[in-house]
Amino acid sequence: MGTVTDARQGSGGPQVAGAKQGSSPKQGSSPKQARSRVTRRHLLEAAVSCLAEQGWAGSTVAVVAERAGVSRGAAQYHFPTREDLFTAAVEHVAEERSAALRELFAAGPAARPAVVEALVDLYTGALFRAALQLWVAASNEEQLRPRVVELEAKVGRETHRIAVELLGADESVPGVRETVQGLLDMARGLGLANVLTDDAGRRARVVAQWSRIVETALGRP
Repeated sequence: MGTVTDARQGSGGPQVAGAKQGSSPKQGSSPKQARSRVTRRHLLEAAVSCLAEQGWAGSTVAVVAERAGVSRGAAQYHFPTREDLFTAAVEHVAEERSAALRELFAAGPAARPAVVEALVDLYTGALFRAALQLWVAASNEEQLRPRVVELEAKVGRETHRIAVELLGADESVPGVRETVQGLLDMARGLGLANVLTDDAGRRARVVAQWSRIVETALGRP
């Protein structure tokens, strides 16, 4: 899924105008920039919720703007196109989830079963459902596909790095990289199985077995 940045945010005429009125750009634009960041965040979070609940077809810029409590014009100021909005939204929430995962184990090394369970949980929430809707849409929409492919690769690399770090995996050992990637692929499969029905019971048994596999394959941290 493709990396999207908001080139308009934090730049343009208003800041220059504030400087001309006798205040520094930073001082004059700070409250406006703060409001802009809040609006942008609300739009990103609303976009993920809409995608997860209503799918691509039901998630328009107007629907997201209404959910975020802002005007459609404000939404289009931050994200000129629908593709800009939804790829940025999935990337934003993915980054937040990655940060939260690292924070969860910030106190020090954790038991690998706990790490495996936390990694699997990445694929069972609203973010995964939203990303899934974006992938499906990208398979049919040419202008969306390159962005989603790029973003998927970026998120995938970051998730793999986090998994290696938290599991204490040494990828110089033959087979370890494939074991970590296999774990993530398994987690995604469990996420897919959970889309239509609550698969918590079977998921718990599979996660327990994969925890044992990981311990055996990776050896002592």
